[in-house]
Amino acid sequence: MRVSSRIDGSICGAILFLHRPSLSSNRSAAATSLPVFAHSPGGGPVQASHSGCTPRRTIGTTTPRSRSSVPRRRPLLTLPVLRVSRTRFGSPSRPSIPASRVNHTAAVTEPPLEPFIGPEFDDDIPPDEPTTPNPPSPQLRPRRSFSKKELLALIDPYDAEEIGTVDDYIQYLRDPYMRGYAQPDTQKFTFARTSEDFEFPSLEQVIEGGEAERTTLWELRFAVLSRLRSPHKADLDHIYEVYQRLPEPRMLYLHARFRHQLLRTLGQPDERDMASMLRYFEIIADVKNTGIPLTSAEWNCAIAFASKYVGTVTETEVEAALKLWREMEVDAGIKATNVTFNILFDVACKAGNFTLAEMIYREMESRGHYYNRYHYTSLIHFFGLKNETSGMRAAYREMVNAGEMIDTVVLNAMIGGLLRSGEEGPAEQLYERMKAATLEKETDGSNIPVRTIPSDRAITQALVMFAKIGRRNPSSRAALQGMTLLSPDLQTYRILVNHYGVKCGDLAKAAAFIDEMKFFKIPLHHAIFLALFKGFAHHGGYPRSAWSERRLTGIWNALLDAVDSGAAGLEIKTWLAMWALRAFARCSTRQRTLTVYDALKARWSLNEAEEQFMIDFLSNLVNK
Repeated sequence: MRVSSRIDGSICGAILFLHRPSLSSNRSAAATSLPVFAHSPGGGPVQASHSGCTPRRTIGTTTPRSRSSVPRRRPLLTLPVLRVSRTRFGSPSRPSIPASRVNHTAAVTEPPLEPFIGPEFDDDIPPDEPTTPNPPSPQLRPRRSFSKKELLALIDPYDAEEIGTVDDYIQYLRDPYMRGYAQPDTQKFTFARTSEDFEFPSLEQVIEGGEAERTTLWELRFAVLSRLRSPHKADLDHIYEVYQRLPEPRMLYLHARFRHQLLRTLGQPDERDMASMLRYFEIIADVKNTGIPLTSAEWNCAIAFASKYVGTVTETEVEAALKLWREMEVDAGIKATNVTFNILFDVACKAGNFTLAEMIYREMESRGHYYNRYHYTSLIHFFGLKNETSGMRAAYREMVNAGEMIDTVVLNAMIGGLLRSGEEGPAEQLYERMKAATLEKETDGSNIPVRTIPSDRAITQALVMFAKIGRRNPSSRAALQGMTLLSPDLQTYRILVNHYGVKCGDLAKAAAFIDEMKFFKIPLHHAIFLALFKGFAHHGGYPRSAWSERRLTGIWNALLDAVDSGAAGLEIKTWLAMWALRAFARCSTRQRTLTVYDALKARWSLNEAEEQFMIDFLSNLVNK
């Protein structure tokens, strides 16, 4: 195979031209022929191996398989070129379940990697090679259906007798020596609520206001209904401002149905941040002050706001969520639902409080709540945080056997857990199968929709509905699974770039993944730039390092060009600015760092508090 003399398009070209549609003919033909998976003569799926991976457990035999290539595009403009060498990283050693519980049969081979870069640290840019014209686009293939066996084969082969169930791994994590201690029983209590409590006030019981109050109520109702029907046509800040015009007590001017609509509208913001959290809790306080009870859905929304308005969950958010849960059940008398327990379980896992997560899991089981896609996805994430990949596979298998729809969100959780546990080979295999499954449905990425927060919410509701229909009519389940998206999305590449770029320091592999984003038409996002700046801040500043000042300058210019052109999904935020300054302070001079801050400040509207914070941060950074 002919070796390209540089990274195709360079990392800056990959960032700037993700939306370019041109593809090379030979690469497009190779990409559209990618299989989802292979089968051995005996009927079992065949596991492919990758370099730098030592799977912890491999059940059954494995045969090597060549790594699939992804269509790449050549940029239309001359951009700074990124050429680095590939560095292999081995998988760290990890503790395993005792041999009495799991049988190990490891068979791993390392096929040669296809090189995609030129000579190491060569700064001479060779001329572009002539390319053949693109052939006519092939016809769209009919959508295929996914059977249960095919879904299970996405996550490398496993044997039910060796993997066990999720309960087995939960019990093992809690009692590694399997001494079988009896668990204490918990106090069970119930409350009585009537429908009249939740439907107060009715249309006859609301306060009759004057002309100004009626005008405000009419404007508020129009804004709320517009937001529920078309979220992009009404702003939540405007709805809250209109609501504040009502005199105290404001909630008694709204009948019960309108109150529930208002709470549901404010509980579905475009982004869960501190402003949306404070706004929702002010509305909740008005409801409590009038003595009107909240529904379980409104309590669940409040718990989610209290724990997920920040990027990193800590013990503070866990305590706030538990306090609201206690207030919900003890003070208000509303029993927690399966959604409540899933929120609490997810929060405890992300905060690293695994003991609390196991207690919440057991409490949910003792109350007899059924599991849905949220619970299984949280279980996969839980085992991934514990570096227990067999538990992840068991949770995935039970999710498939329960009839839930498998989509990109579930597979992203598997990729993140496998990479965190050091199993890079199975994670890359899963990523290749996601690409192959997408190419079986589409000839390119032009028909893959851009996912947003409202669309994700609608897609999740549709998947829950598909799962219910599939359980009632098993014959239609494979067809419904074939309608779900398995293509990589922005979160997939965030996980991959953060692992290989920030954690492993492999800039070549991070650049290759960013280059592949072009094919799936994934729009630009500041999270990718944030991961790259983190990589330069951690691994730059060393002689002959791949994370050099020249490559950092190319990425910085690409970011400025994208921001100046008004690219959607790109904005200067505090974390992005901080890591950009850290990267230049590590790889460049003090004067260059100050120049970068001036360029950020010119494109960033800072208030007085944020500007003072950034000045203090910059002063501490350059004076080290």
